[in-house]
Amino acid sequence: MMSEDVYIIGIDMIPFGRYPQRTVAQLGAEAALLALQDCGLTIQDMQALYCGNQMRAFGMVGQQILHEIGETGIPVVNTANACASGGTAFREGYIAVKGGIYDLVLAMGTEQLGKGLLGAASGGRTDGFVEEGTIGSMTTPAMFSQVGMEHQRKYGTKFEQFAKIAVKNHHHSTFNPKAMSRRETPLEEVMAAEMISYPNTKLMCSINVDGAAAAIIASERKVRQLGLMGRAIRVRASEMTSNPYTPRQDAIVDFNLVTRNCANAAYERAGVGPQDLHLVELHDCFATAEMVHYENLGLCGEGEAGRLIDTGFTAIGGKIPVNLSGGLLSKGHPLGATGIANIYEISLHLRGEAGARQVENARIGLTHVVGGMTGMGSSCVVHILEKA
Repeated sequence: MMSEDVYIIGIDMIPFGRYPQRTVAQLGAEAALLALQDCGLTIQDMQALYCGNQMRAFGMVGQQILHEIGETGIPVVNTANACASGGTAFREGYIAVKGGIYDLVLAMGTEQLGKGLLGAASGGRTDGFVEEGTIGSMTTPAMFSQVGMEHQRKYGTKFEQFAKIAVKNHHHSTFNPKAMSRRETPLEEVMAAEMISYPNTKLMCSINVDGAAAAIIASERKVRQLGLMGRAIRVRASEMTSNPYTPRQDAIVDFNLVTRNCANAAYERAGVGPQDLHLVELHDCFATAEMVHYENLGLCGEGEAGRLIDTGFTAIGGKIPVNLSGGLLSKGHPLGATGIANIYEISLHLRGEAGARQVENARIGLTHVVGGMTGMGSSCVVHILEKA
């Protein structure tokens, strides 16, 4: 592996929301042009394109995007890794630059989602039937209900503490003009909302939205040649894991283990620990997920996650703010775009461009996405980024 560092020199995202009159490629094209504009380059400067998209995995979405902004003949790689699709696309671009194959690549994610529960009609199966699993259902709300209930059983975590995570992230979103939902939700409102799968109420679940995000990844040599080191973001670690074998029933996906393994690998690669982080964007598909990922990412010890949310440790102004973008709960969760949108948020803070939600003197941040399908396993991607 080459020793030269890899940098982000351009990055942006479209406001997450609903765009029924536009195609998924048109959304991706807009994000790509925004990222290129951010660093003053064009699609003609790119040597490869890596595109994350889950719901149209057979649609060659990356090629469709080039049809919108300029077909230059460059290699196009499309990645589908559930909720980790965008993070996977970014990592593939990073590896290509780190390995010395290219100097400039475009990595992006784009998605269009309908309202309601993904896969509700078939539970993730292709034969039209909903299969009941070991936790009563194969749906993601049921899986993350189990995650929360197990944490509650082991550590006495309270329903109110899970709800406080939603209150925090919804508050953060009021400072983010690109978030889908930008409104305060008092604790009482969160707890009284429609129960989806205990302990997650409707306001503790991520929002299915349309969205796209893109990043320009460059070699150190190219960054210096272009004179863009001033706003560049160094990628200190890019790691991916899937579930190792464990004696478990097929219906259970272990999001905890896959995240812990990935985070530990990223910390080792970057030469830092969780105590060195200034902010985190993690995969809060449900409030219960954010709670357990505090521990999985090493932000606290076993069973201490409830204390973090009670003390404001992960809120704006806290020791390590988490999901200052509003997270998936408020910003929204367009599967293929989420991983790069998380990188965008961290990059804003490291550049000092995050506005009212800016973390003062931010130098190191971590992003985390995890995707999984019941009975099929999971994928986790963790990036550690540093101000150049």
